[in-house]
Amino acid sequence: MRLEIRTTRREEFIEITEAVARAVAESGIQKGAALVFCPHTTAAVTINENADPDVVRDMVDGLARIAPEDARWLHREGNSDGHLKTSLVGPSVLIPVDHGCLMTGAWQGIYLCEFDGPRLRGVDVTVLPGMT
Repeated sequence: MRLEIRTTRREEFIEITEAVARAVAESGIQKGAALVFCPHTTAAVTINENADPDVVRDMVDGLARIAPEDARWLHREGNSDGHLKTSLVGPSVLIPVDHGCLMTGAWQGIYLCEFDGPRLRGVDVTVLPGMT
C-alpha cells in the first residue's frame, strides 16, 4: 500500500504510525512483519519516541549539526545535506506484526523524515506474512 504524505517544511518528522497500522490491518495478515520503505533520496523513515515532541525537534536539530544545509557541498541542487541525512537515517524500517497489530514499543512511533521539502512524499507499506 502506498501512503501519500504532504510535508510542509524543509525538514520535519511526521508521525505515520496510525497510517501504517491501518495498512497492516487492511492487509489481513495476522503474523509477520511490516516493511515501511521511503523511495526518495532526500526523505527517510525511522522509529523513535512519540511521547515527547522535544525528541523529534532534537533529532532534526542534531542532524542539522551533523550535515548543515549551508556547508560547501558540490551537488548543484543545493540539497546535499538532505541526501546525507537520508543515508544516515535510512530508507526503511521493519516492524514485527502479531495478531494483525504492529509490535512497536510503548513510546515508539514511526516517522517520515523530510529533508528537502515541502513535497508530496510516498511511503510504501508491505506486510510480509510470517512462516508457520
